Amino acid sequence: MNTEMDVRRNGDTGSYEAVVDGQVVGMIVYHVPHGAQRVTLSHTIVEPEFRGRGIATGLVKHALDDLRTRDQKLTNYCTFVADYIADHPEYQDLVDGRFPGRATVPERAPRERAQANARTAAG
Repeated sequence: MNTEMDVRRNGDTGSYEAVVDGQVVGMIVYHVPHGAQRVTLSHTIVEPEFRGRGIATGLVKHALDDLRTRDQKLTNYCTFVADYIADHPEYQDLVDGRFPGRATVPERAPRERAQANARTAAG
């Protein structure tokens, strides 16, 4: 089930905010190191009652599209963002090769890993 939301970049709080009916229901926390042309994404948060509605996915897509528009690179510490990039490799080029962060993008997308695990479990 998808929820209509607006996403805004809030420089005062250092977050991309998901807004539903005037209420902030999720965010991605970011930091721009002084003088750097890269952005650090640290974690994604969605209020429990809004989970499962595509909020986090929409936030990540918006944030990555915004970084591309701003010609900025990504240093990533958020595993949700890493998994999103694995599922959408067209964003891989945004990851800063020098400062990739600790949440590295897995070699195989989460869906591929789940399918491989299911095949292994089935024997």
